Amino acid sequence: MNPKSQNWLLIATFSLAIGSLSAFTERFIGERIDDLLPDVEKVNNFARPGTITLLSSNQQIIQKLGPATREKVGKGLMPDLIKDAFVAAEDRRFYAHNGVDLWGISRALITNLRQRAVKEGGSTITQQLARTIFLSQDKTLTRKIKEAALAYKLEKQLSKEEILEQYLNNVYLGSGAYGIADAAWVYFTKTPSLLTLEEAALIAGLPPAPSLYSPLVNPKLAIERRKVVLGKMLQEGFISSSEYLKALTSPLKLKPTIPKYFNSSAPFFTSWVSQQLPLMLNPEQLELGGITIQTSLNLKWQKDAQEIIRKYGPPNMEGAIVSIQPKTGLVRVLVGGKDFRSNQFNRATQALRSPGSTFKLFPYAAALTEGFTPEDIFVDTPQCWNGYCPKNFGNKYFGPVSLSDAFTNSLNTVAVKILEKVGFNKVISTANKLGVGNTRALGNYYPLAIGAYEQTVLEMTAAYAGVTNRGIYIKPSPIEQIYGPGEVLLWSKEKDGSPPQLALEKGVADTLNWMLQKVVKEGTGIAAALKDRPVAGKTGTSEGGRDLWFIGSIPQLTTGIWFGFDNNKKTSSGSGEAAWAWKQFMSRITGEIPAMKFPEKPKTKMLTNSRKEESI
Repeated sequence: MNPKSQNWLLIATFSLAIGSLSAFTERFIGERIDDLLPDVEKVNNFARPGTITLLSSNQQIIQKLGPATREKVGKGLMPDLIKDAFVAAEDRRFYAHNGVDLWGISRALITNLRQRAVKEGGSTITQQLARTIFLSQDKTLTRKIKEAALAYKLEKQLSKEEILEQYLNNVYLGSGAYGIADAAWVYFTKTPSLLTLEEAALIAGLPPAPSLYSPLVNPKLAIERRKVVLGKMLQEGFISSSEYLKALTSPLKLKPTIPKYFNSSAPFFTSWVSQQLPLMLNPEQLELGGITIQTSLNLKWQKDAQEIIRKYGPPNMEGAIVSIQPKTGLVRVLVGGKDFRSNQFNRATQALRSPGSTFKLFPYAAALTEGFTPEDIFVDTPQCWNGYCPKNFGNKYFGPVSLSDAFTNSLNTVAVKILEKVGFNKVISTANKLGVGNTRALGNYYPLAIGAYEQTVLEMTAAYAGVTNRGIYIKPSPIEQIYGPGEVLLWSKEKDGSPPQLALEKGVADTLNWMLQKVVKEGTGIAAALKDRPVAGKTGTSEGGRDLWFIGSIPQLTTGIWFGFDNNKKTSSGSGEAAWAWKQFMSRITGEIPAMKFPEKPKTKMLTNSRKEESI
């Protein structure tokens, strides 16, 4: 017997052995190993390691991070053309076998021996799904045995259509595309239902070597693979000869684009979320992936805020906006600059800027806490403290002026006098309780009173939100809940977040809100006034107009806006620019928020003459 005949005899014998073992193998696995294998329910909740999905407050996808299937075809909606292309290319006996195609393995062995090269594989679509969901890609005998066992179990518990849909939604197809919907988008900017025959065949040819066959990497190889798939579709009767010939000669009409949700629709916000995650989850949870983050972001408001920064920010200046829900501390908007693509520095959370007169909130709050009232009189005149000589805007001085009028007109000398009377420790303690000065300590220097110590927009806005919330400070959070694989709750703000802190007595906070409303009605914040509801807010301008601030509230929302140059150079603008931009932003969103009034200012008893004289 010659060597060639011996080869054929060996192949025939092997094929017969494979066939006779098929039923026995399936029965053995079903009875002895089945209970030791993972639950196939994992197929429905599959997520690759390291994947994170970020959702807005109304469940819109903001971004998907990691090797995620970014979009899936819904159950029962997979186009027949795509199913036919992949079955022909990957597993033509898919509807006949029970998970492992032993006859297919024999056929592949014969083909490979004939051509003295590995031309065909023996793994079924079911095996490939099992490998993707449950196993690694290691080429070991142990892995192949596990793969076969899992394939049998999948076939027992899922229908053929379910297996095929899950495979098509999860198979890696090159160029960052996981699943048919991603591939259709990445290569042709289409949905799967719009793919032509030649496009579906090209994608169906990718699984054996997706990085090598990607048309974006090797277009010639991709066309060769497409030809192979079209031939198999013709052979299986899925297409006619005329369809085959037409598709075979069709040019490669690629229209590549980035995967959906690859880029964030709110990049400044999601970059901040990414920085917060390690504080909430351990490294193992982050590495495991399959994480869904329910964020606090209102995506519509975020887009409005981004547009406001670009449209109303003074020319060439940068800007930032933060909006916080006072009763929860949830950050509904966070924009850290005009263009994330050109500069990723987050001016809402990272930039340290002089808060100017917005910092006056703290000495006035400390004064009210110590028993001063809005009616107390201070004398506004030029004065120096250990060589520090603050000046009012325009060198204008009011003489005897009430505490509330001094606040309304943002008088610098009175703010320093209040600091002197109340004391550094009480002003600093007040700021700390409202979340300011805890990371970077505040010092005992008189310029403290008018904002000499740099703060972030996020911290200052959160402090004002605490006042709006009647003195209850809640640390700002971008996250409501975090879910792991299988929708297991890993973290919730209600349970695991920072608890509310009493920063100011309710009466003090209500008085401050009344004073802040006066600022907008008749003082420096008049540009922020809204027609249909009260606004409580404060402007702030640092020396030389380097920082332009307005932080304002309606009872349900506190929003801070900042404009300035990154290099801290002087501007020729004033804080009215920030107040006007604040109004434009709030005018866009208040249609979704019912009009409400702030609590009434508590009544104050008349002070004795000695106390008034002391104030003067």
